[in-house]
Amino acid sequence: MDARIDEIGEGIVRISVFVPDIAPPAGFTFNHFLVRGDEPLLFHCGLSKMFPAVSAAVARVIPLERLRWLSFGHFESDECGAMNEWLAAAPQAQAAHGMTGCMVSLNDMASRPPRVLSNGEVIDLGGKRVRYIDTPHVPHGWDAGVLFEETSRTLLCGDLFTHTGNGRALVTQDIVGPALAAEDYFQYTSLCPSTAPAIGRLAELATARLAVMHGSSFEGDAAAALKSLAGAYDERLRRAMGDGLITAA
Repeated sequence: MDARIDEIGEGIVRISVFVPDIAPPAGFTFNHFLVRGDEPLLFHCGLSKMFPAVSAAVARVIPLERLRWLSFGHFESDECGAMNEWLAAAPQAQAAHGMTGCMVSLNDMASRPPRVLSNGEVIDLGGKRVRYIDTPHVPHGWDAGVLFEETSRTLLCGDLFTHTGNGRALVTQDIVGPALAAEDYFQYTSLCPSTAPAIGRLAELATARLAVMHGSSFEGDAAAALKSLAGAYDERLRRAMGDGLITAA
């Protein structure tokens, strides 16, 4: 299992592991993002079984013991399965997540107490600043959230825009179409009245690139991509309600 290293923005390093057996024949990538700074942050701790490959790749960029922060979108094995391995490898590191994630999972599962982040709270990494944004149930998990790195204007958007394949690390072409195709395949998004508005609010950020957990990252008109994705989910919800698959409370 090999990990690929690419810098997708100034100080934003994508570490990607490709698994061809998931969603064949295209396969599936698992991406982890290292935000460099005086206090480096890793977004997505990854699967425990991937820790040897991912940690070896991170060690090629910075010494593991320099890691200060660990974060992820929501509590799930591919997002934080290796969390405690990272905490052991980096003695000064601390997991950081929203109140719900800490309350229901991290307070018990993390080997050291996590930092609880309120909605909109910023961690100054020294050279980089990451802002935590609550996105409950978007794309899934009531503890879900994203990070926005303000200096490079990179949205670490987790499972949003998930798509299959092992394409280039950073693309400028459409990623909404591939994301909706993956939605049809995996049906991974919690489709509810808050889905489209939550994604739409992310479009209000001055985002230059989208750091995607599964698939290629995107650089370009991120606001338009987010609005398009929000509109597609809004249409799917309306269609489901019209077909009687979902009923209003």
